[in-house]
Parts: sequence; C-alpha cells; structure tokens
Amino acid sequence: MFDISRSFADDEDDNDSLNYLKEKFHHPYDKNRKPVIYFCGNSLGLQPRSVTDNLDNELKVWQERGVLGQESHWINYHEKLTIPSANIVGAKPSEVVVMNALTINIHLLFVSFYQPTNKKYKVIIEKGAFPSDQYAVDSQLHFHGLNKKDALIEVEPQKGKNIIEEEDILAAIKNNSSEVALIYLGGINYLTGQLFDMKSITTAAKKYGIVVGFNLAHCAGNVELFLHKWGVDFASWCTYKYLCAGPGAPSGVFIHENHHSWVGPRFNGWWGHNKESRFKMPSKFDPILSAEGWQISNAPILGMAPLISSLELYELATMERVRKKGVKLTGYLEFLIKTYLPKISIITPIERGSQISIKIQNGRKAFQKIMEKGLICDWREPDIIRISPHPMFNSFLDVYKAVIILKDVLK
Repeated sequence: MFDISRSFADDEDDNDSLNYLKEKFHHPYDKNRKPVIYFCGNSLGLQPRSVTDNLDNELKVWQERGVLGQESHWINYHEKLTIPSANIVGAKPSEVVVMNALTINIHLLFVSFYQPTNKKYKVIIEKGAFPSDQYAVDSQLHFHGLNKKDALIEVEPQKGKNIIEEEDILAAIKNNSSEVALIYLGGINYLTGQLFDMKSITTAAKKYGIVVGFNLAHCAGNVELFLHKWGVDFASWCTYKYLCAGPGAPSGVFIHENHHSWVGPRFNGWWGHNKESRFKMPSKFDPILSAEGWQISNAPILGMAPLISSLELYELATMERVRKKGVKLTGYLEFLIKTYLPKISIITPIERGSQISIKIQNGRKAFQKIMEKGLICDWREPDIIRISPHPMFNSFLDVYKAVIILKDVLK
C-alpha cells in the first residue's frame, strides 16, 4: 500500500482531491523565515486565509453601524454556524449550538445531565483524561457533596499497556451499572490518540439508563461522528484544534433532541430565551426548545468569524473525505516511522484520529532538535511526542519530510 520513496508521496499528493485546500491556509515560518512542517493541528489549527476578510467585515459593521449592527447583522449571527457544525458531529441542526469555551460548556452540561441520587451517583471517566476534564469532574462531584474516592470510576490501561481496552470500558459499565449516573469520556484520548468506540459505549450505557456525554475536543473536524444516530445525550468540543478557528475560539455543544423539552436543572441566561419574546424582557424564562436553550449570553461575534471561515472549508471538503485522507496520512506516517525507526515505540493504536504519539525515553533534547529542524509537533511529559498531520492543510510530502527529520534526529 505504501512506499518509502519520495515519488510515492508526490504521486499521492497529485491524486489527492483535498490537496488544493493546503493553499487556503496561512503556513508558519521559523525565526529565519524558513517554512516549517506544521504537525500540531491537534493543539492549534492553522489560520484559513479568509479569516482576515471575515474579521474585517465584522469590524467594519461595528465601525459604521455601532449598535445598529446588532439587529441588522449580529442577532442571528451564530446561526450561520449551525448546519456546518451539525455536519461535523452528525447531528440535527436543532441539536447543536456554538457558545462559550469548552470547559465552561462542560460545567453547564453537567449541571443538567449529572443528577446523582443516593443509589446512582458514580461517574465513569478514562484514566489519564485531559486535566481540564479531571478538574471539572472532580469539582462537580464536590459540588454535589461527593468525593472522588467514592464516586469516580477511572478506567485505565491494563498493566504494561498504553491504551484502554474497549472491553474494560464495557465491563466497568456493566459491573457498576446500578451505581453509575453518568459516563463521560474524551472521544479521543489527547495523549495516546486512541479513538474510543463511542457507538458501542453509548449502546452499552443506555441499557442501564446511564447518561452518556463526550468531550470531542480531539474528534471534531478529525473523525466522522454520528452523535444523533448513536443516541449520545450531550457532547462539547473546542474549535481551535482541528477546526482551525483560532486561539480561544468558542466551543460547540450537542444536546440530543430527546432533551429539548428539558424541565430539569440548568443555568439560564437571556440568549437561551424564546426568540419571539426575548426582547420584550420578560421576567420568567421561556427556553428555546433546542440546544440553543442552553445559551446564556449573546454570541462572541469576533470569535465566531474565524470559525465561519474554517467551516466553509469543511463544507467543501466533507467530513467523509477529511477522515479518509486522515486515515491514509497517519497510516503512511506509521509505515515510515516503522521503516526508518523500528526501535521507536508508537503508542497510538490503529483506532485513532489524525495523530501518532511516539514514546522516547529522555527525549526532551531530541524534541528540541526536531523543532529546530522545522518539524512543529508537541511534547508531553515525561516521554511522548505527539505528531498530527492535518488532512486539510498537510500533504503526503509533508509526512515524508517529517519522518526524514525524525530519522536524522532520532537515529
């Protein structure tokens, strides 16, 4: 399937239907103004070239119209993101909304969907989840008067392994079904790049009436998702990684339509109020009967403008083709690493997104040399380098050149 020659990479790029998108992004340079190979889209995606025009347009509206821009232009601005976001995560348009930042949204969703009782109060998460998830879950337990020792079940890799076996997640659900109120996982583990089988996990949890939520920070724009079809209760994701919306860009939220007539607890704000009567300023909250009902404040326009640029490109590409290329890019990357650096330990399984994590003992100095040679990836203590070729702005030739750099440094 793959070949070690540079001509193979060139041929793949010539036949790649998404290759033209690479020129739709700005690509960084090093301090000497030399172009770099940017394999850090799992941390911060590159800037689409149309971002400047989109931002300038909103600044111009503000400059020329002031508050008059609100009613004529901004009041429904966030709705431009609805259908493209739904396409990214496999949802109905009514099930998604873009608002706030990721961890804020996680807390807001827990307010509604984590309702512990005397019998069912435990939460299942993966051991080694992204720290912000750990902090959020711990604080939610504390908020309900519970402690981590009693109420948290952390599924971890078996001894001597780097990844969590699906059978262990399903066993944790089954063995604790009478006590578990919520399962909350990262759809892809940020460190290992492991993609969890969200469909199977959701199906298993639903048998026991367990609420299911996912953090999709490393999934959205990276792998195909079918949240509505799978029956996931809620999810949230950031938009600055694979979705390339820029630092601090607003987060997306999914809430299954089964919950749109929600009468349980949530933190209300005026932007979640019925649009027909919102500006009549009523004292009683009348929620929008969709995911928008969980909105609190009006939309961050300047944060959403770059996301519009990115989602326009995703609409052109489609998630099906993005995923297909991502599988091939990482497969090629794995092949070249195993060919040129057979002693390097790859900890990312075949079930993954567009990321390969390698383990290098005492590898901090090697990582610095890799960066100096123009390969931008990232380091995670104590011994892991994460390498993420993005299907939208990276090529097969980028992968080839990246592995040559790795070979020169790590041999």
